[in-house]
Amino acid sequence: AQRAAFWKVREEQSAAQKPEGGGWKHDVSVPVSRIADFLDEASAAVERFEPGARISAFGHVGDGNMHYDVLCPPGADHAAFIGRWMQGSEIVHDIVARYDGSISAEHGLGRLKTEEARRYKTPLEVATMQAVRAAIDPLRIMNPAVLF
Repeated sequence: AQRAAFWKVREEQSAAQKPEGGGWKHDVSVPVSRIADFLDEASAAVERFEPGARISAFGHVGDGNMHYDVLCPPGADHAAFIGRWMQGSEIVHDIVARYDGSISAEHGLGRLKTEEARRYKTPLEVATMQAVRAAIDPLRIMNPAVLF
């Protein structure tokens, strides 16, 4: 029963955030040994940028992956908050990069992070991703606008 209750809390995290109107979603990873330091530094940086914002970090921390979501400060203008998403994400992602992590841990790059990948990945890493893509989908028929 305790195990089921624990998993229920984890599995309902995203749904629990919906009444808040959504937030800045991040799917990041850092080395497991650096998770606590990352959380401290990223949370302080977010607070400086967006005072009163609330952090919801959860997920697969046992292997260094986590959903690091930033929720709108209570009473703040939600539309303006969402409008600062990219700036806020850059702050979080810069810290992830300093910790030798990845800005896309579990869900891949997709359309939203393609340009960010060029910023945070080396030219060799980008070329490798492009080569894998070309080998798997040479005609680019699967998600043609995704990943380079």
